[in-house]
Amino acid sequence: MPFIDYYKVLGVPKNANEQAIKKAYRKLARKYHPDLNPGDQEAEKKFKEINEANEVLSHPENRKKYDEHGKDWQHADAYNQARQQQNQSRSQQQQYSSSNQFNEGDFSDFFESMFGGASRGSRSQAGFRGQDFNAELHLDLKDVYTSHKRTLTVNGKNIRITIPAGIENGQVIKISGHGGPGANNGPKGDLFITFTINNNTKFQRDKANLYKTVDLDLYTALLGGNITVDTFDGKAKLTVKPETQNGTRVKLKGKGFPVYKKADAFGDLFITYDIKTPTNLTEKEKALFIELSKLR
Repeated sequence: MPFIDYYKVLGVPKNANEQAIKKAYRKLARKYHPDLNPGDQEAEKKFKEINEANEVLSHPENRKKYDEHGKDWQHADAYNQARQQQNQSRSQQQQYSSSNQFNEGDFSDFFESMFGGASRGSRSQAGFRGQDFNAELHLDLKDVYTSHKRTLTVNGKNIRITIPAGIENGQVIKISGHGGPGANNGPKGDLFITFTINNNTKFQRDKANLYKTVDLDLYTALLGGNITVDTFDGKAKLTVKPETQNGTRVKLKGKGFPVYKKADAFGDLFITYDIKTPTNLTEKEKALFIELSKLR
């Protein structure tokens, strides 16, 4: 596999910090995104390279392996394990005859066979599990109100996944077998996706429950009445009791957010009243309030 300079792909120096890498990735990803370049194969190829570079350089452990091993970074764990086996074998040389020693030639055979090279006499070939991949998916809160499918590009490959309704900010899900390839017929690694949920609504979310503050005029608070409030997916009518106090909270059962992986289950919506005092009173209104205050 030809060597790809991931630092050059993202246009950052080798000593770039995590923030600089993330900034460069987002800028290039927007520029070469397939949705903005329909039918442009060169842009699609560039987009895959950008995602592959970000997958490696944004992950501290992957980046360290890449800096040390270059294009063979995915096999770093297998290499280190093989080297540990060699060191253990050397420490036992005094306990075995020369015919049973694990010498440099044996190690070379083992290493070559492990990475697909021709075996020249190694006795066993242990498979090694592939590298796990990590990806970050940014969504708006409205995006996770219903279950839907989405295609991700990870390490140059398109993966179509189902995003369950009700997934939470910071939650991580595992997609088995979509990580790096295993060494010597070992199993593939897994893909771990971390969700970042951007809440740009007027609702506050706590798991499946939603919270919202609604303005209430003084007269409706004192005398009672009916109001209409926005829910997450529509509107609802509420009956306000007479003499409602500021900060009163009411519950709309089942009008909250979907419960993760529980079909047709929803949390509740809690409405808090914020009573607004009238301003710019006329002289007549002031006189009426004065008269009312005397009655109290």
